[in-house]
Amino acid sequence: MPALYDLPAPAKLNLFLHIVGRRPDGYHLLESVFALIDWHDTLHIETRADERIARHDLGEPLPADDLCLRAARLLRDAAQHRGGCDIHIDKRLPSGAGMGGGSSDAATVLLVLNKLWGLEWPLQRLADLALQLGADVPFFIHGQTAWVTGVGEQITPLPEHPALREVLGVPVAVAKPPIVVPTAAIFGAPGLKRDTPHAIVADFLAAPRGFGRNDLQGPAEAYAPADRPDQAGQITQALAIMQNQYGNSRMTGSGSAVFSWVQPDATAATPDSCPMPLALPDAQWQGRVCRTLARHPLHARLLSV
Repeated sequence: MPALYDLPAPAKLNLFLHIVGRRPDGYHLLESVFALIDWHDTLHIETRADERIARHDLGEPLPADDLCLRAARLLRDAAQHRGGCDIHIDKRLPSGAGMGGGSSDAATVLLVLNKLWGLEWPLQRLADLALQLGADVPFFIHGQTAWVTGVGEQITPLPEHPALREVLGVPVAVAKPPIVVPTAAIFGAPGLKRDTPHAIVADFLAAPRGFGRNDLQGPAEAYAPADRPDQAGQITQALAIMQNQYGNSRMTGSGSAVFSWVQPDATAATPDSCPMPLALPDAQWQGRVCRTLARHPLHARLLSV
């Protein structure tokens, strides 16, 4: 049966994250720029003649019914396809980091099964379906740097512009402390700023590295697990470590990961995506020097299959 191996599911960074309002149903309205990085999970997908859809964990065990399985079932049912697949996943992205790891895995499953099952749906049709899995998944389907609004589902690819050279194809350091920030708790914080003024793309392009902030950065450190109050300051600690090493730092998304722009000379002797040259507090912390990506690496590969 047809199969494809060594399939990347890259993480993303929120280069800034503004909360500009709240809908009557409680969902928050966002403004952000999403960019892919080359830190990724790896999937291997094989089709089956029967209709069984199975997942095989090669690394960190995933929940019994994760987004990968839900994505495969959703596409099969929507396309009325009579077949199944085996999804092998080597989980390398940290969970609870705000980097979209689960959403990216689901998008990779949709992109690849669209090819292996011979559906050949256009990206927009896949993205419309992907929205049922979560607001971040359509971004990974489109797979390019984008201005993101609404609850995260309104995706506008950024136009080519010289200013984007500052943030695309460049090294960026990412650190993830052990703490996992509960999304519902942080967005429900009474003190969360929910009225940041609207911005426009031109504002971002005027200063891509320094524009805006993460509106969640302030309250996030308060949401340590009830049984681990010692974790309360880990985000502040991570921000300080990165600030001291690289001179800049901010959170990404609603999780606990922080990132810093890296000057080229800081990685001259360091291969891309190698373990981050930081003195992280202990082995429970995760970090890498990555590189931002202009496009999802699967797009060109699937076109050639």
